[in-house]
Amino acid sequence: MTAQPIVLDPTGNQRHAEDRRLRAHGPAVRVDVLGVTAWAVTDPDLLKTLLTSPDVSKNARSHWPEYEKTVATWPLALWIAVENMFTAYGADHRRLRRMIAPAFSARRVAALAPAVEGVVTGLMDDLAATADMPGDAVVDLREHLAYPLPIAVIGHLMGVPEARRPAFRALVDGVFDTTLTTEEATANAARLYETVDELIAAKRADPGDDMTSLLIDVRDDEGDGSRLSDDELRGTLILMISAGYETTVNVIDQAVTALLTRPEQLAHIRAGRAGWSDVVEETLRHEPAVAHLPLRYALTDIPLPGGGTIAAGEAILASYAAANRHPAWHGPSADAFDVTRALKDHLAFGHGAHFCLGAPLARLEVTTALRALFDRFPDLELAVPAADLRPLASFISNGHKELPVRLRA
Repeated sequence: MTAQPIVLDPTGNQRHAEDRRLRAHGPAVRVDVLGVTAWAVTDPDLLKTLLTSPDVSKNARSHWPEYEKTVATWPLALWIAVENMFTAYGADHRRLRRMIAPAFSARRVAALAPAVEGVVTGLMDDLAATADMPGDAVVDLREHLAYPLPIAVIGHLMGVPEARRPAFRALVDGVFDTTLTTEEATANAARLYETVDELIAAKRADPGDDMTSLLIDVRDDEGDGSRLSDDELRGTLILMISAGYETTVNVIDQAVTALLTRPEQLAHIRAGRAGWSDVVEETLRHEPAVAHLPLRYALTDIPLPGGGTIAAGEAILASYAAANRHPAWHGPSADAFDVTRALKDHLAFGHGAHFCLGAPLARLEVTTALRALFDRFPDLELAVPAADLRPLASFISNGHKELPVRLRA
């Protein structure tokens, strides 16, 4: 055990070196998360155990003694204060998840496939128009593919008008930015709630065939006590829009980056030795969209393998990126990106009761985008050295600020 908590780098620089340092201290190690002390769990077996344990909660209000003195001053306060299934525990979590689950059923996701294909085709056409321009066309694929696809899909699902989507994008980016001051993060959260309230008001006045209108109906229905509260409605919309957008952006970004920096891996796809779903799963393992996910709380003392204890009331940080590359799980080649890897198991979508409901939709979007991109632009290449790609300013969100490429149509 380290004498002092390891301070997580809020800029996201040197992420892999930091993950190795965390793993070197055993299955769990105390870390400083922007001033909050938590246990970063990097051992995949321990992490899966904690993610499924009834002795671990996500409800800070009820189960974290530090909540009251932290929520007013912590830059990541929204992550623990928002009221939705992300921060719910037990029966409340089951109630909220039950309301949302139908939006991500296998049937609903399959029905979205044509819409996803249509958006991707339109984006490919836009990229092709750029590639046909005179000169050596350089395009930021994060801006012109990774961003607009999930925004369009989640906007369609939630009924967010196109005019409102840029505002949501900027505010969600702020939620994941771990370099903001408390004042900046508080202002960003306030504006996010205002934007959600504006969407709710618009949908109450003019409901549509979308998830936002459905959730408003659930909120306003004088039912059997299972309806949403006002704060749960607002928090649920924030969760669905944020999770449906930010994470998918990063997976597209990281998958393209991995293939363009490892031509031998792309060759496996071309030769049929692996498929696009293999690329998606290996990307989720190798570079998960969320590196660390705050926070969970121990309801009782939890002994650690090899010694030490997470005491009741202490905070827990799920360190997905470090766990995904743990040598005990994926052997000495855990740091290598290999689409032919037989075992691509990962925790990128979580585990247990809080497993991401949107995982099938995210997989559909990323697979569709990658297949279309590399079919349309077979000579695609990075426009800068890989070492010059800048990570997002976050120890939560795992992507790049830009992804400049040459299309070479």
